[in-house]
Amino acid sequence: MPELAEVLFHSRQWKDGLQKTIKRVETHDHARNFCDTDTAALRKGLTGDSLRVSETYGKKMRFLTESGGSLGIHLGMTGRLVVRRESDPPQKEDRYEHLSLHLAEGKVLGFQDYRQFGRVWWYQGTGNPSWWTITGPQPHEAGFDLTLFKEYLGKGRRTPLKAFLLKQELFPGIGNWMADEILWRARIRPSTRVASLGVVRQKRLYTEIVAVSRWAVKVIGQTHEDPPKDWLFPHRWCDGGFCPQTGKPLRRETIGGRTTCWSPAWQR
Repeated sequence: MPELAEVLFHSRQWKDGLQKTIKRVETHDHARNFCDTDTAALRKGLTGDSLRVSETYGKKMRFLTESGGSLGIHLGMTGRLVVRRESDPPQKEDRYEHLSLHLAEGKVLGFQDYRQFGRVWWYQGTGNPSWWTITGPQPHEAGFDLTLFKEYLGKGRRTPLKAFLLKQELFPGIGNWMADEILWRARIRPSTRVASLGVVRQKRLYTEIVAVSRWAVKVIGQTHEDPPKDWLFPHRWCDGGFCPQTGKPLRRETIGGRTTCWSPAWQR
């Protein structure tokens, strides 16, 4: 599932299509991606308009149009944004392109999602739609400070830290790999209850939330490259991995309903 930085990276794939007139819109109305969307209204609203700017918040992105519309996208597990030319020969991936914005200059902005776990929304009107709710600052932003973090700690005292970090209303954009990375760097076991954290571990955890989030936005959000080899990330995906700090085996288990990778030797 794409997380904060991956969403930022994908939102930028359509940057060359901004400020360009959309001459035609095609949708696969049967796709689950549109289960909450009136596709006829989407096609009518976007045709003849242009995308003005993109925004991201947590795991969602939206494109604001010149006429005041808002096109929202959640990538789900396999969604991606692509740019191609109308004259390009057909590719096998085209069958999974459930939204196609044909620009006047011959380019196509496409949303492809072969598993259809992503979502596409359309809104025309004033204010923010229900699917674009801002609950607080993102963890890489200046407004996410230690005072706010300590306030959040009081909202999940009995919750395991792994599940706590995945609360999107508190930590928008943090997903599975980021939560594991943060806890590994802070040297705290993912099953640790929020209430058991002392002042020192609270500050250490806050520091790593900010550090991982800002690095991800700066690097993954720009180039989509993986974190370095001395992070947990390259070693966490398969059984049999080893902790890059201790060289000892990593453990994989389900915590808070999510697959979790951690190092018993490092996260004491």
